[in-house]
Amino acid sequence: MRAIILFVGLLLSVSAHAFDLQQLSDQLAKPSVIHGSFTQEKHLRALPQPLVSKGTFVLAKDHGLLWLLKTPLQQDYRISAQGIARREANGWQTLPNKSAGAEQNRLFLAVLQGDSSGLQRDFELQLQGEATQWKLTLIPRSLLLKQVFTQINIDGGALVQKIELLETQGDSTVLRMQDSTAEQPLSDAEQHDFAQ
Repeated sequence: MRAIILFVGLLLSVSAHAFDLQQLSDQLAKPSVIHGSFTQEKHLRALPQPLVSKGTFVLAKDHGLLWLLKTPLQQDYRISAQGIARREANGWQTLPNKSAGAEQNRLFLAVLQGDSSGLQRDFELQLQGEATQWKLTLIPRSLLLKQVFTQINIDGGALVQKIELLETQGDSTVLRMQDSTAEQPLSDAEQHDFAQ
């Protein structure tokens, strides 16, 4: 009997301290600005080697995401609730909002900003781990997303560290967020980029 009481007590303490989606959302939503670098590997069935691109990013809670590609070509993108814009010689140009692309961008922002309520509309979420090391698996619910993805895996600690997109045709994308820091505010140039 005493063993059962100890076991029940142990279960209660584990469930009381279990890391849940709300805690993950709160943790990822805390920083107002995150700077970091990224490496993106696009694995295409038709190619023996992945296509690799590298760059830096700035995620600002109230503005969106600056995605600054450095290699293999230099190209700057701004992703926000209004859509995607690309930096051209004459300033930021909004790109056409294709439904699947727009959906992917909304999803990407939701993931990085820890918006689990936004993600739960479109995905079944399965969280494992604890605050310092967790894995979130997203299984698409909506028909549109089921046509594109079979599953999305996100790994992280204090911040998102890796995103893996598994597509229905067998292609995949692995995105590694490196050197992420929430220590520095937006620079004047970054504020200007978000304001345009």
